[in-house]
Amino acid sequence: MKQYDLATFAAALDARRQPWYGNYYAMYSSLLDGVVTDPALMLLPLDDHLVHRGDGVFDTGKCVEGGLYNFEAHLDRLMRSAAAIGITWPGGRDEILRLTHETIRIAGRRNCSVRVILARGPGGFGVSPYESPRPALYIVVYALGRPFMELHPEGAVARRSLIPCKPSEMAAIKNCNYLPNVLMKRESVDWGVDFVVGFDPDGHMTEGPTENVGIVTRGGELLFPRLENILAGTTMLRLIELARTRVADGVLSGVAHRDITEQDIREAAEMLIVGTTLNLVAVREYEGQPVGTGRPGPVYHCLGSMLEEDTRTNAALRVQLL
Repeated sequence: MKQYDLATFAAALDARRQPWYGNYYAMYSSLLDGVVTDPALMLLPLDDHLVHRGDGVFDTGKCVEGGLYNFEAHLDRLMRSAAAIGITWPGGRDEILRLTHETIRIAGRRNCSVRVILARGPGGFGVSPYESPRPALYIVVYALGRPFMELHPEGAVARRSLIPCKPSEMAAIKNCNYLPNVLMKRESVDWGVDFVVGFDPDGHMTEGPTENVGIVTRGGELLFPRLENILAGTTMLRLIELARTRVADGVLSGVAHRDITEQDIREAAEMLIVGTTLNLVAVREYEGQPVGTGRPGPVYHCLGSMLEEDTRTNAALRVQLL
């Protein structure tokens, strides 16, 4: 077995480069108080409780045509999640925002994703959070995936997940212990479908692995699950704001959060999935049956265009960095 020291470790990393490294552009680490752009150096210490306990929180935004979109909402949610598990960043919210901007600029990519991770920090291999003397901050800029409907304009296929949903108090915290989400995504891949959708013990729809899910009733009402049972997605909340402007002109009859059952999905005119990377997705088939006409519907086309336009042109929600 080989043994490495500081003098030989870098060469060993360099010799083991992977094809996917091309998707990673820059990483800030508070442990270094700086940024690396070589993916071989984008490393975390094994004793950070983030690694062996999932003890941390994160949020992911995106930069489109050089503009960081709706990131204040992502950062607000990150800070709420951190407060919920007792992590306080010494530099505060403003420092995290500044470091995020700087890391994106160093990455130099006009279209990218940015993930901010606030971790419990290094300190040992126990379970107690008090083992870590201070938190750690990691910011990584990486490739932005294409919106789903650009690749699949016919719409998505979805099924019901068999993975138990998170308790409501945990669902609201965007934490780094994502095992239920991972298992849901595994289901969709293994079953050959695009998305799976969770349900609570009472039979009410919750969310996907990393997406919010809603329906449009045959009466034209846009419905999403009650926020008590799901993560309040930033893109979902922005979409709801946009949707409410289309009630007056009759595109929608209303917009609301309420319990949604599988029967509601079967009777829906449209089923929609929304996420930061995905934008808006029309579901054409659920559990082997067509949703509505089995094609992307008028509400999808209307709101999808509005969200795309908002992402690219809304100066109030964009910070032009590149």
